[in-house]
Amino acid sequence: MVGKENLRAGDLNLCFEKLMMVPSGGDSGNSNKGVKTVITEWKDIPVELLMQILSLVDDQTVISASGVCRGWRDAICFGLTRLSLSWCSKNMNELVLALAPKFTKLQTLILRQDKPQLEDIAVETIANCCPDLQILDLSKSFKLTDRSLYALSHGCPDLTKLNISGCSAFSDHALAYLASFCRKLKVLNLCGCVKAASDTALQAIGRYCNQLQSLNLGWCDNVGDVGVMSLAAGCPDLRTLDLCGCVRITDDSVIALANRCPHLRSLGLYYCRNITDRAMYSLAHSKVNHRMWGSVKGGNDEDGLRTLNISQCTALTPSAVQAVCDSFPSLHTCSGRHSLIMSGCLNLTSVHCVCAVHAHRPFSTLSHPAH
Repeated sequence: MVGKENLRAGDLNLCFEKLMMVPSGGDSGNSNKGVKTVITEWKDIPVELLMQILSLVDDQTVISASGVCRGWRDAICFGLTRLSLSWCSKNMNELVLALAPKFTKLQTLILRQDKPQLEDIAVETIANCCPDLQILDLSKSFKLTDRSLYALSHGCPDLTKLNISGCSAFSDHALAYLASFCRKLKVLNLCGCVKAASDTALQAIGRYCNQLQSLNLGWCDNVGDVGVMSLAAGCPDLRTLDLCGCVRITDDSVIALANRCPHLRSLGLYYCRNITDRAMYSLAHSKVNHRMWGSVKGGNDEDGLRTLNISQCTALTPSAVQAVCDSFPSLHTCSGRHSLIMSGCLNLTSVHCVCAVHAHRPFSTLSHPAH
């Protein structure tokens, strides 16, 4: 609140004076009775109140507050569970080295960068000092090497969400090693990790990270069918998968996902030009198959795909894509609700969801509606 409202010193002192006078019981209607001083200095503010105040200010203010006095430092170091240093445009590496040993209870740490600053020593310090870490964002950390992943593997086994998009120096062996230790991962962003994201790494992820729900493999051109099929077999709870730019995958990958991942809601296949109608028909039939085998209980129109990107998949024909659209009412081609994305596929202009058909044709002409 202080950091956001820019309160003047006089306002702060007035608030402090009010905090100092706390009723101790007796006649609450008499302001001159039953009053005792329990807070004599700023450091005497109860820890619970201090943490509530700090939850309302920006992270720079929190860091500054930790240097006010020993009491505040200890309280913040013990109570702070979330910290973002994305605002730091320079010297982030040094800041992490200074703060990680203090903020040992962190569960969420955001270190997203506009330009690479972090080095392995900083991540190793985080791994050594923050064992409770669950969410970590290291996106665009181009300077990091496999040393960082090995450190996280041993120091932060409770990670559930990891963003290492753009970390192009990581190897697939290091990523596979991390997967074998961080088995609670639910969200993993590997977009642009061209060396790390390979079939070898995906096989390890499928073997160990069975709780995975979201995976971004955008522009990882070493990913092939073997990796995606292993992923589908080992991660049945997968909800979101981005394979945009994974040019090696074929229909076999999509068929495996359709058969093994009944909760899949979003699938990105942009520029996957080896995808043909076989893949589309497998998706179209997957909803019926999952219900037949009881994979999706209490299903409704919201079950199944809600977003599908097949832009630049030029081998697809209108009938196959229309079959997918008909199977999943949440896929829309109508204006303002585009969740079936087909840009660059001029041969698919005849594909429409029910909303779009109703918007452009008189109702009387729809003798055979799509659903």
